[in-house]
Amino acid sequence: MNNLEKEAIKWLEKSLKPFQQELNELDWKCQLSTKTERLSQHISAFANYKGGGFLVFGIDNGDVVGINNNDCDEILKTLGNIARQNLMPPVVINHVAVKYQEKDLLFVKINEAQEKPIHLRSGSIYDAYIRSAGQTRRMEKMEVAALISQSQGLQFEDGISVTGLSAEEVLKKIDFTAYFDLAERPMPDGNEAILEILAAEKLVRKNGDSFDVTNLGVILFAKNIEEFENLKRKAVRVIIYEGKDRLKTVKELDGKRGYAAGFGSLIEYIENLLPANEIIKTALRQDVKMYPEIALRELVANALIHQDFYLTGTGPMVEIFSDRIEITNPGQPLIDTLRLLDSPPQSRNEKLAGIARRFKICEERGSGIDKVVFQTELYQLPAPDFIKSENHFKATLFAHKALSDMNKKDKIRACYLHCCLKYVSGDKMNNTSLRERFQIVETNYPIASNIISDTIEAGLIKPYDPSNKSKRYIVYVPFWA
Repeated sequence: MNNLEKEAIKWLEKSLKPFQQELNELDWKCQLSTKTERLSQHISAFANYKGGGFLVFGIDNGDVVGINNNDCDEILKTLGNIARQNLMPPVVINHVAVKYQEKDLLFVKINEAQEKPIHLRSGSIYDAYIRSAGQTRRMEKMEVAALISQSQGLQFEDGISVTGLSAEEVLKKIDFTAYFDLAERPMPDGNEAILEILAAEKLVRKNGDSFDVTNLGVILFAKNIEEFENLKRKAVRVIIYEGKDRLKTVKELDGKRGYAAGFGSLIEYIENLLPANEIIKTALRQDVKMYPEIALRELVANALIHQDFYLTGTGPMVEIFSDRIEITNPGQPLIDTLRLLDSPPQSRNEKLAGIARRFKICEERGSGIDKVVFQTELYQLPAPDFIKSENHFKATLFAHKALSDMNKKDKIRACYLHCCLKYVSGDKMNNTSLRERFQIVETNYPIASNIISDTIEAGLIKPYDPSNKSKRYIVYVPFWA
């Protein structure tokens, strides 16, 4: 028994036992129907369904009745013609004949298409079908848009969020004034000229007499993301808690505007929730926020820009505690968290990242995390922490903490990032630079030496010249240098 036979039998038995029901992966047929359009819909549905599925001939409402072997050629010829001629793009089908309960059955396998949606050639792209609850049904427009986005070779930004809008409807939903402000270009006269510019930026797309709005247009410039069904969970959430845990929420905000249109207001809102840094405030005699704005801007921008938009049901989140800020986005980082300072930048969403840089929402390529680490040192804060989980990436900024209150892990992380920052800046870490980082007086140099020793033991840094035996002049580089 080959793999196709095994797969066919597996789904057949699931449909017959313990009770009889058609599945998303399998549809029963007693014999070949004369309803060509309905057969086209079935093939479209399976080709659009994850993993594809089977039409099985010889099953009558759950009863195994079998088919005449002489009918198989006609069934395969008819379905092959439908798959090639009635669908766009054409679909390739496979088949296998199986004897089951002493009856002959014909399984026709429709593989999941790489380029979706598969739709009826006689209609538009929205004449596409899907399997749901064991039935074949027409897809909703939002489902079609999602399939387009997920189709092979199509980036998230190029996907369509909403379609068939008039020019006036587009300009009601998209904050075009914010675009022209950020682009620092004069706004042209008339809707047509405005839409031409938005189309050139891939924010909207002309579609006959109407317009489609791309995911890029929505995520950057929506007036209200909640109006766009496929992206409403991608709005930024800001939550402030009482104390160091999540037991009591003080305030919660669900952002509505697109990331570019609302970024300045988002950062201002977060800044206004934060306490002052009493250490720096005392030293400089001015009101300085606990967290450096440059670091905050960069980490929030990274969370928005580099998230995995295909992880549904979750979005970027900023959580503010009394002792830290956690900034979380869907999707694992594309770079090892230990190499964020030196690795060439990578992005899932290049168009989104490019526009964000143009509009000065984030730093130039490759300079962002360097600035985050530098700013936390300048503000005399513990080193930021970068954590990768199965489906998320979290960056944490910590409030001021005295060196005596830091645990060993905090000190090692700070030493490693300080060493990385020195190295990528063309310098090298030594005992003196680390003492300056932690504000350790010179007479307490053994404290810095112990932190360096712990970081070496953790495998994160190493002496630049192992042959140098003078501890006074020894310098250090990251493990990867």
